[in-house]
Amino acid sequence: MLKGILSISGQPGLFKVVSEGKSSVVIESLLTGKKSTAYADAKMSALEDIAIYTASEDIPLKKIFEKISDKENGGQAIEAKASPEELKKYFEVILPDYDKDRVYGSDVKKVISWYNLLNEKGLLIFEDKVPDEVVPKPSPVKKTKSKV
Repeated sequence: MLKGILSISGQPGLFKVVSEGKSSVVIESLLTGKKSTAYADAKMSALEDIAIYTASEDIPLKKIFEKISDKENGGQAIEAKASPEELKKYFEVILPDYDKDRVYGSDVKKVISWYNLLNEKGLLIFEDKVPDEVVPKPSPVKKTKSKV
């Protein structure tokens, strides 16, 4: 679900990896649809590698997005431009034991805005929630004897 989606420090929104080179990555902005190149010296973070601190363990971003989706029945979350207090209250409902000392208000705002963007673009697909009829079943393979 989050494979190939990047956050790049200093640039708004999220980016989809189009192709990779030796020292650069061709990316497409999820906000504008424009393609550009990000070089190896850019501070890039893959969303699949991001986790949120809690009192007991680090929770992968995918699970946070899944919890938000469950709460909103697949719809949009609270507006990321809401007040810091509203965002914190909302996040506490999603993840009550998040570490308030290590997870800043700006982190909560990013998570909410990323969720809303990915949801708007139809990129939030949770494997365990895909209906059975959508999951392709493997076709039976006939074994044949080859003559050598």
